[in-house]
Amino acid sequence: MIHVTEVLGNISSKEWAALTDNLNVRRIDVDQWTAQKSRFVAYDDFGEEYIIRLHRHTQLHDGDIVAYDAQAKLITIISLRLQDVMVVDMGGLSRQPLDVALRTAVELGHALGNQHWAAVVRGTKVYVPLILDRKVMDSVMQSHNFDYITYSFRPADKIIPYLSPQEVRRLLGGSHHYDAHGCDF
Repeated sequence: MIHVTEVLGNISSKEWAALTDNLNVRRIDVDQWTAQKSRFVAYDDFGEEYIIRLHRHTQLHDGDIVAYDAQAKLITIISLRLQDVMVVDMGGLSRQPLDVALRTAVELGHALGNQHWAAVVRGTKVYVPLILDRKVMDSVMQSHNFDYITYSFRPADKIIPYLSPQEVRRLLGGSHHYDAHGCDF
């Protein structure tokens, strides 16, 4: 069992990338919900247990290094799995009469809210995390048959650069419920 209290760096930095050529790399596969937590238990790809206890509000990123043993030539890296994001484009509403645009926007908000889906609005786009099967979310959108609105599913890592850190947290970490301290053990 390995106790982790801090992130040592990220494999994408030049310093760490240069070191990894001669190291054995272990990976901890973490989903986007767990990466938002500051306390959890995880296992690397060799079955080694890690007790993660980070400072509050610390968020793990893909490539973060959580353990390094120079003598053993061993490094442990976080591999972050992100879910896709449904991107709803309301740009077509801007060419419609105000009453049509407002009615459609409110109906979209009602449909998303009725499903309890988290959403981030940026310009004319609404970003919704894929928390259910894609077919289910697609079915909900098709059943409402919104005029002048299109939607698609995109990888989260392609959306993240366009959002603020708070929006990313809301989009990728806000739908998972855990206790007030973010601890599940």
